[in-house]
Amino acid sequence: MMMFDDVQEDENWMLSEAQDHEFIPLISSEDEEAMQKEKVPEDLPLLSLRNTVLFPGVVIPITVGRDRSIRLIKEAHQGEQRIGVVSQKNDDIEIPTGSDLNEVGTVARVIKMLRMPDGSNTVILQGQKRFKWTEIVQEEPYMKARVVEYDMENLPPKDDEHKALMESLKELALEIIQLSPNIPSEAGFAIKSIESLTFLVNFIGSNMNAPVEAKQGLLEVAGIKARAQRVLELLHKERQMLSLKRDIQTKVRGELDQQQREYFLNQQLKQIQEELGNNPQAAEVAERKLRAEKMQWPKHAKKAFDKEIIKLERMNSQSAEYSVQANYVDLMLDLPWDSVSKDNFDLHHAQKVLDEDHYGLEKVKERIIEHLAVLKIKGDLKAPIICLYGPPGVGKTSLGKSIAQALGREYLRMSLGGLRDEAEIRGHRKTYIGAMPGRILQNLKKAGTSNPLFVLDEIDKLGRDHHGDPSSAMLEVLDPEQNSTFHDNYLDLDYDLSRVMFIATCNNLSSIQPALRDRMEIIEVSGYTVEEKVQIGKRHLAPKHIKDTGLSRDQLKIPVKTLEAIVEQYTNESGVRGLDKRISKIIRNRAKEIALEEAFEAEVSPANLKDILGPSREKDRYQGNDVAGVVTGLAWTPNGGDILFIETSLTKGKGKLTLTGNLGDVMKESAIIALEYIKSHAKIMGLDAEKLNEYNIHLHVPQGAIPKDGPSAGITMVAAMASAFTRRKIRKALAMTGEITLRGQVLPVGGIKEKILAAKRAGIKEIILCERNRQDINEIDDRYVKGLTFTYVEKIMQVIDRALTQEKAEH
Repeated sequence: MMMFDDVQEDENWMLSEAQDHEFIPLISSEDEEAMQKEKVPEDLPLLSLRNTVLFPGVVIPITVGRDRSIRLIKEAHQGEQRIGVVSQKNDDIEIPTGSDLNEVGTVARVIKMLRMPDGSNTVILQGQKRFKWTEIVQEEPYMKARVVEYDMENLPPKDDEHKALMESLKELALEIIQLSPNIPSEAGFAIKSIESLTFLVNFIGSNMNAPVEAKQGLLEVAGIKARAQRVLELLHKERQMLSLKRDIQTKVRGELDQQQREYFLNQQLKQIQEELGNNPQAAEVAERKLRAEKMQWPKHAKKAFDKEIIKLERMNSQSAEYSVQANYVDLMLDLPWDSVSKDNFDLHHAQKVLDEDHYGLEKVKERIIEHLAVLKIKGDLKAPIICLYGPPGVGKTSLGKSIAQALGREYLRMSLGGLRDEAEIRGHRKTYIGAMPGRILQNLKKAGTSNPLFVLDEIDKLGRDHHGDPSSAMLEVLDPEQNSTFHDNYLDLDYDLSRVMFIATCNNLSSIQPALRDRMEIIEVSGYTVEEKVQIGKRHLAPKHIKDTGLSRDQLKIPVKTLEAIVEQYTNESGVRGLDKRISKIIRNRAKEIALEEAFEAEVSPANLKDILGPSREKDRYQGNDVAGVVTGLAWTPNGGDILFIETSLTKGKGKLTLTGNLGDVMKESAIIALEYIKSHAKIMGLDAEKLNEYNIHLHVPQGAIPKDGPSAGITMVAAMASAFTRRKIRKALAMTGEITLRGQVLPVGGIKEKILAAKRAGIKEIILCERNRQDINEIDDRYVKGLTFTYVEKIMQVIDRALTQEKAEH
């Protein structure tokens, strides 16, 4: 923006470049005084202007193009008549009427009329006094109006206020001229030469960069001091705008200058380094090319690398894209591609390693040995994708490390618990700032081979949110038919994962997406028996902690009886994490005694456990059969097997069934089926069906804070209700599990091994199961079922006949 208008369009007031820079007409005090004394004629021909306003005393040139305007100017120039100059309200109107014109204008005198070389007519006008037209008296050949003088004012007295206004206007105007590069320097001399406040206000108002509406408003302001104040306001706004514009331009120019300076310096530095033979960018590119020649590449990867390295070579090392491209090329070089480690096919060695590190887990070890055997014979085999499923603390994750050691492969582990972003698996596109490959490729880069053993820990705990579904992204990773062309968004090339041996671990199969579960070979890793836990503690846990604390074997001995006491009295779990913590506590206690130079016995006996570990933990055990209506059931949890008690009581009422204990819908339905079965078979059990409706039944499962659900407590509920109604005792040390139907059938259930271990821990001697669960029992190792008797049933009446004794309970 600028204070003076350099160019105006046709029909506008136009100041030529020569006039703008060389001729700025001013008036003297005598001329101004003479103009003030001239009277305004009654009628004036009107010349309408577009895009500008004529002020009194100001001389401006215009280009006249309309026929009526040319005729008006010629007649006025020849007859030395004065004309009225008014601005149009709307610039788009070609032939305005009286309603299209502003009412206040300026009386003007035609100083000169020129014919330009291009055929246009240029007229120089000088404003004299302001007027206001009252009515249009003539339309053709041009408009003529009746006018009156507008706001007649005498020259203001030259007092202090007059002086202050003059100085303020000149200072602001000169400051704006300095800020604007498009205003000629002659304008500053003109401003300084003006001595009249009235002409100074009109001169600045005519030439300042303001809309026509603002200039017309300024022309209509009454009183010279009020007009001066209005001009000051407009000048202040103009100065602020120009200052802001200058600051922005200075800042941008400074940034560009700095960038250009850095660019030229970098070019000079590059030239100097090339002359000295010491160009680091060229050296880095050459080093990358040398690495690429030594690598084993798939054809598509080699072709892509050659293209990307040429692109890197042509880039300016100081550009932002250079580091992005360099990181991408480095990733391609760091990935192992066709580099693989040699598998150890010594099956006896593999079996030895697995047995040394883990006690039990025979199925898992057998599957690994089978894979090695086929690989040894065939020489090439797609790696299996195994999912180890079982309760916490049974050694699923650590088993992966042992398998890697047995195979002679690199070991990688990636925890998937809480992972919610799909980009963690597949990476981000490299166009994003801070983009990086997914964790699959990052781990392979770390391993340095394309056939490591990759443990995907806690795959059942993958999250899901608006960032995507990582479990769906894992479908491509864990599908042997697809993972040979795994696509990472950052790498943007197919990568072969078929040689990677993936081992996933989980605690709960139901929370894994069905399509993902279908791609994995599920191997159940069950909990340990007391004997197995004792052996694990003796062979692995105790030696590990003794070594970690720096004790010698002579300073601490934990016999088998002590380990059995720890397992039975201080832990209640399927795995051995609790046992590990208790053994660690015992060894730390011995280290403290040695450090304090206290007397101690090397052997820790079961009697010493209370002093070291505190009171033993009360755990759920069989509670006897003195009360009718209480039956022991078996349950499966993500933490392993457990026992639960089904308690039933009867009160006088109308046959209402009440269920408590935080039971789920499936378990509630089992209770309803159990009651309806007893009512329909009351006669067989020696009960009066009508009297059953005279009692309310309350069925409760203790530990109400823990949610419980599932159909496996069906036969337990039937037995509890039958015992309550008949007052017959339940057989001693008996537990049961099985689903029921309204027809009286018993259906098989899952989690048998965990339930058997829980029964053994609780002191159970006999278990009632569905006949179709016999196969599950046959698959379990004999050491797990030692000391247990199994009764297999197909009908609910078989359960009642076996579970209920003929002995009546007192209560």
